[in-house]
Amino acid sequence: MTEEGKYGVAIFAGGCFWGVEYYLHKAPGVMSVTSGFTGGHVRNPSYKEVCTGTTGHAEAVKIIYDPHKTTYDKLLRLFLEIHDPTQTGGQGPDIGDQYRSEIFYLNDDQKSIAEMDLNILRNKGLKISTAITKASEFYSAETYHQDYYSKNGKLPYCHAFTKRF
Repeated sequence: MTEEGKYGVAIFAGGCFWGVEYYLHKAPGVMSVTSGFTGGHVRNPSYKEVCTGTTGHAEAVKIIYDPHKTTYDKLLRLFLEIHDPTQTGGQGPDIGDQYRSEIFYLNDDQKSIAEMDLNILRNKGLKISTAITKASEFYSAETYHQDYYSKNGKLPYCHAFTKRF
C-alpha cells in the first residue's frame, strides 16, 4: 500500500516496458502504470544509460492499483501471462539484461505470492527464469516512454497474452 494506505503498488520487469505497461494499464482496478527502471546501482539513470547494460537496471513498470477492485496476485498472474517467464536474457527480440524477467517485491506478502505463483508454473512443467528480488528505488523513464503505445497508435511486438493459470 502507498503511504496513504488507499492503493497498492506492484513493480514488474518483463522485457520492454512499453508492452508490459500497455497490458497492465488495461487491467481492472489499475489506477496508473509508470515505465521506468529499477534493480541497478546508478542513481536516476537515463534510458540511454540503461541500454548500455552497465547500470544493472531492468526496464520495469510501477503499477498503482485499487485493492478493492483487484489484487496483487491477479496483477502478478496477468504479468506472467503477457510475457515469457521462461526466456532468459531478454524478451522476444529484445536481448540484454535490462529486458530480464523479474518481480520486485515490496513486502513479505508480495514475495510469498510471487514464490507461490512461480511454483505453480514450475509444477506445470515450465522452466521459469523470472527472478524475485526485493524492490529498490524505482526511477521513472523519460516522458516519451510513458503510455508509448497509446500515444503512437501501435501494438506491442514483444508481448502477447498466453493463458498460464
